[in-house]
Amino acid sequence: MSEILDHKQRLVRCIRMLERNGIMDYNGHASTRIDDGRMLINIGNCLRSQLTVDDICTIDFDGNVIEGNGKPPLEFHLHAGVYKARSDVDAVIHCHPNWSTILSTAGVAYLPVYAQGSLVYPLPVLDSPDSINNLVMAKRLTDTLGDRPAALMKAHGAATVGKTIVDAFVLMNYLEENAQRQYMAAQIGTPYAFTADELALCREKLWTESLFKRTWDHFSAKLDEGAQRP
Repeated sequence: MSEILDHKQRLVRCIRMLERNGIMDYNGHASTRIDDGRMLINIGNCLRSQLTVDDICTIDFDGNVIEGNGKPPLEFHLHAGVYKARSDVDAVIHCHPNWSTILSTAGVAYLPVYAQGSLVYPLPVLDSPDSINNLVMAKRLTDTLGDRPAALMKAHGAATVGKTIVDAFVLMNYLEENAQRQYMAAQIGTPYAFTADELALCREKLWTESLFKRTWDHFSAKLDEGAQRP
């Protein structure tokens, strides 16, 4: 039970940090796989900015509530589809971040313009704005995602995956930071995209557990600092 509680607390912290960062709004969800047929996920009808462990439910991959005080989000299919397709993934985040969604809405390809943001490049795009709220759309998303750590959904949002919720959280932040820098650079010139050699070096140097933890801890401390303010 202590392990389950730990997973719930990390999901709560993840979602509240994303909301504080302006990456997740009143929608969006994050999940953790707890075995081959069950996941923890925030309920659909909850305040992301005030989330608690009571807002995390346990469901099976068909969306049936096993434990919890509410129903899962309609897009639980997105999470279940990824878990069924990817044995290497134990955490999924989906939200509607501003800058990366602007890129997909405009039909502009995501470019690796920021070292950390290059970790999700190349970034596939699902060519549909439809919600991932059924098996057909879940299959389309997982086919688009393939073995990548992230994907965009045209004029809709983004999804990141990882072995842990820390991985998925960090990649979502990197993705959105890269998209914002790309957009801003395009206002004054042509954004510089990293070369193949530079991309390889970024992955070698930046894709480490210690650096991911540092990024998580950075935003975690900011969340706690905000909670302490009068």
